[in-house]
Amino acid sequence: MKRNIVIATVAVATLVGGGTATAFALGGDGETSAAGRSSVQLKGDDRHDERDDVTDDRRDDARDAQDDRDDRHDSDDRDDRDEDARDAAAAKAAKVSAADAVAAALRSASGTAVSAELDEEDGGLVWDVDVLGKGDTWYSVEIDPGTGKVLGTHTERDAEDTAEARAALKGATVTAAEAAKAVAGKGRVTSVDLDDDRSGKGVWEVETVSGKGAESHWNVDLGSGRVASGPADD
Repeated sequence: MKRNIVIATVAVATLVGGGTATAFALGGDGETSAAGRSSVQLKGDDRHDERDDVTDDRRDDARDAQDDRDDRHDSDDRDDRDEDARDAAAAKAAKVSAADAVAAALRSASGTAVSAELDEEDGGLVWDVDVLGKGDTWYSVEIDPGTGKVLGTHTERDAEDTAEARAALKGATVTAAEAAKAVAGKGRVTSVDLDDDRSGKGVWEVETVSGKGAESHWNVDLGSGRVASGPADD
């Protein structure tokens, strides 16, 4: 149940390059505290002639239309390949695994991790880990994917999300970190997230990226740790 409460959160699509990324840590009242910086940067006759002319025009139009379709298809293929390459580069640049990012976040904010996602922040990569604390307190902890250092923490309270998460986690014996480890052999884990929309029965949804950037989705049972192929994004 990704909460997206960090200042700027977008999908991973970045290359190791120049520039710097700043991740802000906010207090519960929205006050800015210490800022951190990610170490991982991104980057015939007349009538006959007339009929022939019309026929030729129609053929030209048909060829132009086909060329346009081919161009769009080629462009889409190039875009897909470029995106896969960016995803692969971003995943490879993250030296800290999802499981290790969760562990680092829990050392900073006590509670239960419900999601971890590799995100882009102003040209740099961060692990964004959501932790359910005591009562209805939530922490969003940003972890440097190169060093494992905590870059910042945002705190807020949300009773509704708390109730949903606790209901989904009821009886769970498999943690977010364990779910990430269970799928790690299938590719580089870029996100692990608690799905609480399955009629009260939760499941860990894990996304991996191959060396070529192809995404795969997996479901990990909260009780048994059994891994099953999950649905692809729409």
